[in-house]
Amino acid sequence: MTVITRFAPSPTGLLHVGNIRAALHNWLLAQKGKRDGTGGRFLLRIDDTDAARSKEEYVSAIHADLDWLGLTRDGEERQSERFALYEAEFAKLQAVGRVYPCWETPRELELKRKVLLGRGLPPIYDRGALVLSEAEKAEKIAAGDLPHWRFLLDRDEPIEWQDGIRGHQKFDAAQMSDPVIRRADGSWLYMLPSVIDDVAMGVTQILRGEDHVSNTATQVQMFTALGATLPAFAHEALLVGTEGKLSKRLGSLGIGDLREEGIEPHALIALLARLGTSDPVDPSLGIEDLIASFDLSRFGRAPARFDDAELARVNAAVVHALPFAAVSHRLPEGMDAAGWEAIRPNLSRVDEVGEWWRVVTGPVAAPDLSDEDRAYCAQAADTLEAQGWDDGVWKALTTALKDATGRKGKALFLPLRQALTGMEHGPDMATLLPLIARDEALARLRAAG
Repeated sequence: MTVITRFAPSPTGLLHVGNIRAALHNWLLAQKGKRDGTGGRFLLRIDDTDAARSKEEYVSAIHADLDWLGLTRDGEERQSERFALYEAEFAKLQAVGRVYPCWETPRELELKRKVLLGRGLPPIYDRGALVLSEAEKAEKIAAGDLPHWRFLLDRDEPIEWQDGIRGHQKFDAAQMSDPVIRRADGSWLYMLPSVIDDVAMGVTQILRGEDHVSNTATQVQMFTALGATLPAFAHEALLVGTEGKLSKRLGSLGIGDLREEGIEPHALIALLARLGTSDPVDPSLGIEDLIASFDLSRFGRAPARFDDAELARVNAAVVHALPFAAVSHRLPEGMDAAGWEAIRPNLSRVDEVGEWWRVVTGPVAAPDLSDEDRAYCAQAADTLEAQGWDDGVWKALTTALKDATGRKGKALFLPLRQALTGMEHGPDMATLLPLIARDEALARLRAAG
């Protein structure tokens, strides 16, 4: 059977890392189906029924974020274009008595809740609207008092399903309120349109956060009421910060922010693909490896910890493995493959490369050295001027100076690095020095001497 997954964001804000993790995991499930021959499709559904809060700029941002990460879609729908379908399915449910009108105000509902809680009872809606006669309903509507609508739960049987991550799930429908599915102004809430779309789009696997478990319990009955086959459900633990609780940063950290911080798309994918599983985060794994190893049985129930420091570490590892061809368009003018290879191991982000490339192109400030080290740099300039200039120039220079001065270790290398780069640390001098023009290297040594 073809695995069909979906990612269904609401365009009322920017995607954050939690959203992207859900999108990525659904994408990985679909890609695995494609690779193993059973077939897979990853669909994007824009849940834009909230006309007041939905914005086109957020739709564009969703597309941009998914494209940046390489999460290709096999289809896309927009809920705002599917209202006719919702009306038709709503009418079917209305005809069989599975939806019903209600007139209680929010204040009345809150009062009922308080009364029930005061009696030590669960605050379940009492279905008071079901006792209204047709005449009473007609009178309210004639007076302009339009109803909101609820879905009528079947409370005779428990709601059960085998969750792909949480295992067997069971809810007592008698302890659940009939959910409001439509407002008095005719606008839709999340629950029913989502089910109607999942049926129409042929979704076979719904993978989402554990905060949707109670929604699933209700939606299981909606699928059944619509005569549809239940998809497979799986609910993964939510992301938490390093402090062990839900982090405000996780809810506000947009993918655009990560791009601006210099995070590579594959670094984010490598981290989020494994967060929440028992598998280690491995920056060296390519996308095909991540697809092949993706398995819901590897997910645990414990919260998945998102750590900025770990993302930075993964990003650095990804940068260190980037070939010149992949980054050439992002490098300073004049920087070639040799320059990238020399400087790459010192980067945590590609955008740091300009600072290091200036070490090659100059100018470099002369270091504040002792008299002895200044004399040593002057001697190094004379030695360098007398020898050849090739890829082995650093080894030839330091070998000659060691023999001539008896210096070794830090005393041999550090003054030269300071004079040639203006820094006490950095790229391997054996690869860096050949990138510096011979006359420039001599000028720097003499300036320090």
